[in-house]
Amino acid sequence: MTGAATTARPDAADMRGVIPYIAYDGRANEAADFYAKAFGATDFGRMPNPDDPARLMHAQVGINGGSLMMTDHGCEDGTSAGRLNRAHMQLIVDDGRMWWDRAIAAGCTVVMPYERQFWGDDWGLVEDPFGVQWAILQPGPGRGE
Repeated sequence: MTGAATTARPDAADMRGVIPYIAYDGRANEAADFYAKAFGATDFGRMPNPDDPARLMHAQVGINGGSLMMTDHGCEDGTSAGRLNRAHMQLIVDDGRMWWDRAIAAGCTVVMPYERQFWGDDWGLVEDPFGVQWAILQPGPGRGE
């Protein structure tokens, strides 16, 4: 493993619900390290590809009570993993400004600024260096208040 991520074994709560599983085209190690800096991710472990140890068969991180699984598998035919289109990760947090500032400081770029939205929540959208977009949402007081 690389980086300063904490390695922990996922518990049953980390293995329920819908878990995104994203291919990173040889950059899964880098992505796991980046997510530790940008989103405070906990590293649940990385499994190198036995035929090419620089690439990962599987990795899992915990972010904000949820999980993200990663792989370098699936891009062997020469196609690039490219940008993740038509989807983004949604982080619902208590301190949106802290999450936003940390993501920007780590190297995410602004897609939509973090600000109070017409529906009452503070929300913004960033894109990480791997083409994955992340929304940061801090629930507001609600409509009509």
